[in-house]
Amino acid sequence: MTPVPTSKVVTYRDDGPLSRGMGLLVAGQLPPLPPMIAATFVTGVLLLLGVAGSDGIAFFAPLVTILLAGPGSSHPHDGRFDWLVPPILRMIEYSFIAACGFAHDVHPALIFLLLGALAFHHYDLVYRLRQHVYPPPWLSTLALGWDGRMLVISLAAVAGLMTGGFVLLAIYLWALFGWESLTCWLAAPRSGMEATDSVAPD
Repeated sequence: MTPVPTSKVVTYRDDGPLSRGMGLLVAGQLPPLPPMIAATFVTGVLLLLGVAGSDGIAFFAPLVTILLAGPGSSHPHDGRFDWLVPPILRMIEYSFIAACGFAHDVHPALIFLLLGALAFHHYDLVYRLRQHVYPPPWLSTLALGWDGRMLVISLAAVAGLMTGGFVLLAIYLWALFGWESLTCWLAAPRSGMEATDSVAPD
């Protein structure tokens, strides 16, 4: 049985091992939204200046985001506006991947393929939480989290292997998310989901 998360908002963050590890250092004492806003501003400036597409400097955008947003991963996200944190993370991750891909002339189909895997995963995550079908704890670790995926793209950029990096990451994530989602929904107690649907408002 997968344990029920203490906060759905925290689960929506899709943190990887790096971000969760940084959160343990502050033991939930750091509010997540203010540093997330700062991370958005700095990352946006880096992307607008084309830093993400420059060899040797591509580390900065994900590192800044991890350093600022990572420590907030252990917070319960019970503030009035803390629900904004997951969509901001999605915007940063998707924008960074797209910016790096286009800056290094990656074929648009590959960029769309990678972003499609992430969109599928995040949609599946939202829907299964609505149905009280919770993802296994190991999924975010194997999927690297938003932090790990951004670092993989950065490493591929520095190594000059962007096309290969996009291909390998997209195939890996589609295989992981597709297999886990399929097995999860097939194993989910259908009667429990029907009960949840029956009490949902029309």
